Amino acid sequence: MLETADANIRIVLVEPAGPLNVGSVARVMKNMGLHQLVLVNPQCDHLGEEARLMAVRAADILETAKVVESLPAALVGCVRAIATTGDDSRSLPTQLEEPAEALPWLLEAPSALIFGREDCGLTNAELNRAQRLIRIPSSDAYTSLNLAQAVAICCYELYREEGRRKKEEGRGKREEGTGKEEEDASFPGSAGERISRGSASSIPHATDNLSTCYQEQLATRQTENLSIPLASAPLENLEGYYQQLETLLLKIGYLQQHTAASRMEKFRRLYTRAYPTVDEVAMLRGVLRQTEWAIKTYPREANSDTLDRALPENPTDS
Repeated sequence: MLETADANIRIVLVEPAGPLNVGSVARVMKNMGLHQLVLVNPQCDHLGEEARLMAVRAADILETAKVVESLPAALVGCVRAIATTGDDSRSLPTQLEEPAEALPWLLEAPSALIFGREDCGLTNAELNRAQRLIRIPSSDAYTSLNLAQAVAICCYELYREEGRRKKEEGRGKREEGTGKEEEDASFPGSAGERISRGSASSIPHATDNLSTCYQEQLATRQTENLSIPLASAPLENLEGYYQQLETLLLKIGYLQQHTAASRMEKFRRLYTRAYPTVDEVAMLRGVLRQTEWAIKTYPREANSDTLDRALPENPTDS
């Protein structure tokens, strides 16, 4: 697997209970070139004899695994996250996708692939931490997969996609080199010598061809740049914004304690679709800070919820 995948992707197991599963996960990760394992509040000894027995020569994955107390802590530094679920019957915040369709998206940025508990998977709140959800298709006779098996399938899909990209990259370089060799063979000598050997009437035609070629290359680059997404904000930045937003909305009465969680799920889905950048999240948090400052600073009219005078055009941020 290319170095980018190993550097970008972490496998996150939420409260794994079986040391044999954790050891098997470590082994398949090493098989497929992945090394970042994060355990959220593990319910077993991931360094014990049973885990090592299944890991075989992947004990180093267990030894370097990061143990954290919560899923948000596991996602610190990630820009993208995909969560897995085996249940397509409950109401989910995001449409389910198949691994082959969604997983290549993780290769392009610091990312996490999240797996739930062996017995009950991930909660809806935990699923909401991810931007996309996947489900591994299986027979209706028995839909639930073992944790290590699910990790193996997903790691293999990542490995296969990374290999496909590597082959395409190598093929492109070979074709580029072949084209250059054919051009040099057809027109020996330097560029200046080629032009000097041509007739005067052929020079404008050659120049037109070069100009057209340059314009085509420029247009291609501009198109490619338009398709390149801006750097999304790390997930912990968004989490800080969500917490600040919920606090403010509770304070002004838009949210109520008993409905806050479901309402905030909708806000999460809204911003998940937008993929805001670091600067955009900072702007949104600035709006919240300014609103909090205005609520504290400006008195209200008697028997009214409105401020008794207009805010200045550019109030200072406190």
